[in-house]
Amino acid sequence: MNFDNLQRTDQLCYDLVMEEMERQEESLELIPSECVASMSTIEALWSPFTNKYSEWYAKKRYYAWNEVVDKVELLAIERAKLAFPWVVHVNVQPYSWSPANMAIYNALLQPGDTILWLALAQGWHLTHGHQVSASAKYFNAIQFWLNKEGYIDLEEVERLALEHMPKVIVVGFTAYSREFPFAAFRKIADKVWAYLMWDISHISWLVVSWVHTSPVPYCDVIMTTTHKTLRWPRWAMIMVTQRWLEHDEKLASKIDKSVFPWLQWWPHNHQTLAIAVALGESLTPEYRQMNAQVVANAQTLASELKLHWFDIATGWTDNHLVLAGVGKWRGWFMQDALDAAWMALNKNTIPWEPCSPFNPSGIRMWTPVMTQRGMKEDEVKFVALKMKEVSDIISEFVYHEDKEERKKIKKEFKEFVKNSQELKNIKKEVTEMCKGFPIYN
Repeated sequence: MNFDNLQRTDQLCYDLVMEEMERQEESLELIPSECVASMSTIEALWSPFTNKYSEWYAKKRYYAWNEVVDKVELLAIERAKLAFPWVVHVNVQPYSWSPANMAIYNALLQPGDTILWLALAQGWHLTHGHQVSASAKYFNAIQFWLNKEGYIDLEEVERLALEHMPKVIVVGFTAYSREFPFAAFRKIADKVWAYLMWDISHISWLVVSWVHTSPVPYCDVIMTTTHKTLRWPRWAMIMVTQRWLEHDEKLASKIDKSVFPWLQWWPHNHQTLAIAVALGESLTPEYRQMNAQVVANAQTLASELKLHWFDIATGWTDNHLVLAGVGKWRGWFMQDALDAAWMALNKNTIPWEPCSPFNPSGIRMWTPVMTQRGMKEDEVKFVALKMKEVSDIISEFVYHEDKEERKKIKKEFKEFVKNSQELKNIKKEVTEMCKGFPIYN
């Protein structure tokens, strides 16, 4: 990448960019939600479209000289419809995940209405009704949970739906590695005459690539972020399917008005261009082949970790995610130790977590960035082995019931990780492997 102008005008900021690029190139990114934007997408983000003020929607702008911007937005919409068949309306202006969710809720609900969603501790996101988010302040959020085996408990979902009569049932996940029972949720929503909203942020690129069942035929409104898996800029899209437009012909208009002017103002045109570029890339055979490899890599990772005695949630994965139990409270240990070994993932709650989200018993990881860099099954097996070695290195650090004792253990652990030569040696091995798979050639 060329940053000549930045280097000439601001050496400090240029140095920070180079430092971050080096980190990304030499480390292994396994944190779900982080992906690598294509070079074409990044170039689109640099474009002069960032200079233009374009309040409202295509062909309805308040300001002049938006003819080219209109072409960009309409192109992004057209490509989104090609990527997601059966979608009949697309809004490409939401700034990110949280605003997009709130825009949908505002369009579909009145304050005090009920939503039904998967509990945060069971693998969902706090923007969908958690008590610390605005969605819980304005709406009555009812949670459903997984069963003891870690799967969706459909009987419990139906019982809660019939009891509380939600106006919106929200489906999606951030830490669930199996396919959702799409048709079953549709039947439950129909029983209570609820909107079925699907947040496909984690599986959108798999859906586009036909390597994951599409929820589009079953739902009414779809939201996806664009940076998690689609190699897009940090943005979001809201899509409306034909199914609900047959019941409410004004739904698309409600969504648009909820995005603008209710929640946000002018769109970021350089981001819209980048979405159009990335959507074009997502329609290619190469993109689909890469995502088939993403799933293959994730399943190899789950299989190898099981051989190394990691407790894989539900025992397998159908997508790009792997959720593993590593022992009571040990998710925090594993995250920090793996970070020192140059493998980044995140501590995470597991189904029916015995500890808090701050000190959980699991780790969450995925394979998209590895796959985008060209890594396949052999590299995945290497990573699983290194993770096992890290787990063995820190095996002496265990959970303690006493709070003060836990603080003491944490302090000792941080010092151990900082000075561990074994972890430093693994870091060198990981870095050497990563150098063989550059992000940007």
